[in-house]
Amino acid sequence: MVRVRFAPSPTGYLHIGAARTSLFNWLFARHHKGKFILRIEDTDLARSSEEMSRGILEGLNWLGLEWDEGPLYQSERIDVYRKRAEELVGKGCAYNCFCLPEEIRERKEMASSRGEYWEYDRRCLKLSEREKSKFEEEGRPKAIRFLVPEGEIRYSDLIHGPISVASKNIEDFVLLRGDGLPTYHLSVVVDDIEQGITHVIRGDDHISNTPKQILLYKAFGSPLPQFAHLALILGPDKKKLSKRHGVTSILQFREEGYFPLAMLNFLAQMSWSPGEEKRLYSLGEMIKEFSLEKLSKGSPVFDLDKLDWLNGQLISQMSVDELAPYVFEELKRENIIQSEPSGKKKDWYLKLVELLKERSRKIKDFPLRAKPFLSGDIDYDPAGIEKYLRDERLEELLPKLREDFARMESFTVENIEKVLRLRAEKEGVKAALLIHALRMLVVGTPVSPGIFDVLELIGKEKTIERMDKFPEI
Repeated sequence: MVRVRFAPSPTGYLHIGAARTSLFNWLFARHHKGKFILRIEDTDLARSSEEMSRGILEGLNWLGLEWDEGPLYQSERIDVYRKRAEELVGKGCAYNCFCLPEEIRERKEMASSRGEYWEYDRRCLKLSEREKSKFEEEGRPKAIRFLVPEGEIRYSDLIHGPISVASKNIEDFVLLRGDGLPTYHLSVVVDDIEQGITHVIRGDDHISNTPKQILLYKAFGSPLPQFAHLALILGPDKKKLSKRHGVTSILQFREEGYFPLAMLNFLAQMSWSPGEEKRLYSLGEMIKEFSLEKLSKGSPVFDLDKLDWLNGQLISQMSVDELAPYVFEELKRENIIQSEPSGKKKDWYLKLVELLKERSRKIKDFPLRAKPFLSGDIDYDPAGIEKYLRDERLEELLPKLREDFARMESFTVENIEKVLRLRAEKEGVKAALLIHALRMLVVGTPVSPGIFDVLELIGKEKTIERMDKFPEI
């Protein structure tokens, strides 16, 4: 059975790259009817925090990526890692290192001053039993280093193909630090072995770690998982995506008014090519179509416009009943509306949501667009005023159109359009002159949904009231 894991470090919130990794692991597990395991790698006690752990879980829950096992917290398994490190010492695959950090730093600096590269010189491997005993008696801290064997480490990455590294290019790396805490290499391999992980799907930045971990699998006598390394996401400047690009947490997108399914499509389609571009896939479709073979080797670029487009597609496909509660919460948050509409007001509110959704890409877009319908306070666009309200003909035309509207008994889309076009024809002007002017007067912007739909929803009384402000604007 396929068993994959997502193993974030709680030294930061769930960011875009980690969220994409979790999604690909989840899709792979679901496609193969396997298990998706959550592991929190919190052995860096100084930098890890409960708040970050909660944020990671909240981010996964928001995306709907439920895990089958876990979360397992590595900080609760320190004794296990120590025991497994000692096991390797007993096998002759690792050894105790009494070199102090400041000693190693000094040796590195000396080598650097000579223009030389320095790697650990196995000094402690050559210690006599007497020297070891002396250090032990002194209570000198000791680390455990892996004894890298000679040869070459080869493996076939499921995305990048064959990869090989000569052992001579790997120094004897630390498994257990002098303070008794495990390094990443030890804890990740021990947990992957004990959890029966069959596939390790993670970012390209871990390719350099893989040879060391393969050596550990072999030293423990355990079968290797298959590795698949994902191309890292780049910012618009083609550099690795980071906080400087303004992206700090996946939950930031929730606050901005994006929906989980749009975010999942965005994450997936940055590297995964299901076949048909510019399409919103359901979770079921993604699970069915997903395969590692369809993942690109090239680094994708973070494109917020694509996320906006996907979210807009999802909003346009949602029924008004599905969408309305989200819009209400956002309007309430912006103090545009205080209580949820009911009765006839609810019917009107649902029509408003339906009207505004086609041009909205995020839930955050609705308050600004809904404000002219729900408030008497209009924010007029200065450029729009200059462009559409400064034609001298409007001084005569708008009062006539206002009277036409005042005489109407049924203020409906069809009747409004008929009256406006008839007035334009009588005056020998294009209907667009009146349409653009009305849009500016009624909603304050040069762009809106169809003006006749807008006027019907705003109503005859408010429409006339706003037209009467024309000379003042």
